[in-house]
Amino acid sequence: MRSSNPVFSRRGFSRDNGYAGFNAAPQAGGPAVGTQANPYAQGGNPYAQNPYAQQDLQHGAPPQAPVSTGRMTMDDVVMRSAMTLGTVTVGAILAWALLPVSSTSYGLAIGAALVAFVLAMVQSFKRTASPALILGYAAFEGVFLGVISEMYNSRWSGAPFQAVLGTMAVSGATLLVYKAGWVRVTARYARIGMTIAIAFVAVMAVNLLLVVFGVAGDGGLRSMGPLGAIVGILAILIGAFFLTLDFKQIEDGIAYGAPKEEAWLAAFGLTMTLVWIYVEMLRLVAIFSGDD
Repeated sequence: MRSSNPVFSRRGFSRDNGYAGFNAAPQAGGPAVGTQANPYAQGGNPYAQNPYAQQDLQHGAPPQAPVSTGRMTMDDVVMRSAMTLGTVTVGAILAWALLPVSSTSYGLAIGAALVAFVLAMVQSFKRTASPALILGYAAFEGVFLGVISEMYNSRWSGAPFQAVLGTMAVSGATLLVYKAGWVRVTARYARIGMTIAIAFVAVMAVNLLLVVFGVAGDGGLRSMGPLGAIVGILAILIGAFFLTLDFKQIEDGIAYGAPKEEAWLAAFGLTMTLVWIYVEMLRLVAIFSGDD
């Protein structure tokens, strides 16, 4: 089971098309933690040669992060995530300041969203991280978010600020639940969550087509009424699910000595998930604010 984000195509920290932490195939003769083998046991991984690391693995203890350079650390993930989210923020601020609410800015927002989607898909199918693609995605996504945030703010004053607070609250709560062990990210958990997420996106795609062709009025399932609020809450819960997969991938990547470049993939995934939550939170705030 690969972890995925809203576009359902982001890679995990595994190069065998498996999800590192769930179903990475054990290497012949290689040590395993529980039932899981180290997906980085080959290619010069320090764990493959370090007898002390081997001993830890045999006793079922999580491997210690290698001292040598070239391996991903939490600092790497934090730094790359700050750069990516910072790029989104700068793009959003510039778009808000330079693009007044108008039909032209709406068109630019849609164009920026399409470019961001293409860049995200290209990175998703690449086997290695491309900082240029990831930062490019973040910049265009920022333009899109800046325009729609200004649009919502013009009708529901303060909605973007409340959406940011809501996104931070959901992210913080999800991290707390994950670190406390109240949610265990297992293969079964991932399969069930991904099935629900894919079904949700499929239903939303059909709903969009029905709205475009005039079959479903007032946005259909994405209306600004109670039904739209329920759908929005479900979407935010799906975003929280994606966050747990992101946290698990980061944790496994560090524990198993993922290459330092993988930190860019961690930042990419976190950014996509947080954008997903923010957009849904923005709609939810607008729904609960009414037509004032």
